[in-house]
Amino acid sequence: QVQLVESGGGLVQAGGSLRLSCAASGRTFGRYLMGWFRQAPGKEREFVAATYWNGGGTYYTDSVKGRFTISGDNAKNTVELLMNSLKPEDTAVYYCAADEASNIVTWPPRMKYWGQGTQVTVSS
Repeated sequence: QVQLVESGGGLVQAGGSLRLSCAASGRTFGRYLMGWFRQAPGKEREFVAATYWNGGGTYYTDSVKGRFTISGDNAKNTVELLMNSLKPEDTAVYYCAADEASNIVTWPPRMKYWGQGTQVTVSS
């Protein structure tokens, strides 16, 4: 089992920045895919970004490319999402998620472990 706890959400004006953090505990050894998803009111949850904990690429949905940066630190068991140039349409609850790399067979990935979510609100 892996437990995930997000932090860093809040209210920001359009054009501003926020950094989300996710701390993982439990069974954190091995090669994991760590990701961020978001769910806006009235919409389905969508993939935002992902990275492999022990090296590998970074992946983004088109709408955040060039604005968001995901980074993982295996030694600290954390993954962060730096969000720049935020837009009102980025408003959503953001979820940290994880799964063992060997379980990733679809894309966007279907993750096994989820955090409780953190609210990000971008005002215009």
